[in-house]
Formats: sequence, C-alpha cells, structure tokens
Amino acid sequence: MRALVIVHDHLSTAGHVGERLAERGYELDELLVVPAERYTTPDVEVSFPAAGNHDLILTLGAPWSVARRNAWIEAELALLRSAHEAGIPVPGICFGGQALATALGGDVEAAPRFELGWSRLTTDAPHLVGPGPWFQFHGDRWLLPPGAGELARNDVASQAFVCGRSWGVQFHPELTPEVLQAWFDEDGEAIAAEVGADPARLVAELRADLPAVRERARTLVDAFLDQVADRGAGEGPNDGTRSHMSA
Repeated sequence: MRALVIVHDHLSTAGHVGERLAERGYELDELLVVPAERYTTPDVEVSFPAAGNHDLILTLGAPWSVARRNAWIEAELALLRSAHEAGIPVPGICFGGQALATALGGDVEAAPRFELGWSRLTTDAPHLVGPGPWFQFHGDRWLLPPGAGELARNDVASQAFVCGRSWGVQFHPELTPEVLQAWFDEDGEAIAAEVGADPARLVAELRADLPAVRERARTLVDAFLDQVADRGAGEGPNDGTRSHMSA
C-alpha cells in the first residue's frame, strides 16, 4: 500500500502519524509543496500526482491560509476532491483538514482567536477522536461540507469531522518537539507573543509528554484506518455524529 503525504512546508513532517502509517504497512511518498527558499513567497507551481496513484492521501498543516486560493491550493483541492469521489481515504490535519472541508463543498474562515497550545475537546465519538489533550496551532477554522459529521469541537472551532472515507482534524497529532521548535524559530515566536504563550514552555511540555502524545497519535491513526478508511466507498458517517455547519 502506498500513501501520498502532502508536506506543505520544509519545516513540517508527518511525525507520529507517518510513523504509525508506516507501521501499518504503508509506504510513504512525500511531496514537498513549498521549498525552503520560497517560504516567504509560496505561490509556487506544483504538479500533484493523480489521486489513483495512491491508496491513501495524507495532507498536513501549513503556515498559510486555504483562503489564499492560489494555483497550488486550487490544484490540491481538486486532488482531494478527486480522491474523495474515488473512495480513496483522505485524512487531513489542520490546514489539510481545512483544505479537505473546502474541497468537499465547505469553506474556511478566520477563527475568533488564534489557538496555540494544549486543548481538550468535547467529542461525540471518543472511539474515533479522544478528548486529548491535543496541540493546537491555527488561526483559521473550517465550515463543514454538506453531509459531513462533526466528531469533536472546542470553544474556538470544529475540531474533527468525517465524510465517507475523508477525515479532518484541526489539531496536530503528528507534532514532535523538533518540528514545534522549528515553527517557533521561523515565525511562530511573534504569534506566541501576540497570544501570550511561552514557546520554550510549550516545547518542553510536548517533550515531557512525548510517550503519551505518540500513543494518542497511534490510537487516532488506528481509529481512522480501522473505522473510516475501511468503509465501503460512498458510505457516509456511521458513528452517531450529527451533520451541521461549525459554529
């Protein structure tokens, strides 16, 4: 089995999520969208493979907004839409979840506040998405697409949804201390200062809690593979969730 991993920027990795996918038998093909030298000018040209070339497509976070809707974002939305329509499992994380929601007919908007740090969730489907704590690093949020079932939320945003074999989470189960430090070193310290967060403390907390963080990520990936990706193509949510737009 082959999984396409869409890595939007050079600072990010699939981390614990990619590690678990590999343990579950997937060969990971990484596609870097914006190289390091274009980080501040990310309107690059990207050639995405056909959806049918892979058995699963994982799309990660990004420091930009889906609302930018430049050429590569539009191309990625088309890829995610094509994969969904073909019944190919698509998990999306943060920006990737917002892109997935947009590709399926939803939208993205600015969140009422930037969310940075640990958060516990209200979950309607703990067998799919546990309450956490999960790490948040985002300023946008999705509006759910038609037919999607919301799985979890907090006071800032819808935090997880499922639509057939497509699945988005707003938080970062993949995150490692090294990646979080790289985000802060690049441009995240200014964001942390704006919201009153301490980068050193957050990195230290992530490092100290790493075994539990990794285990939560493994459990999340297993839930996706066993209860969402294994559904028949075209099946809708079957988990007791309700379909509605996020508040």
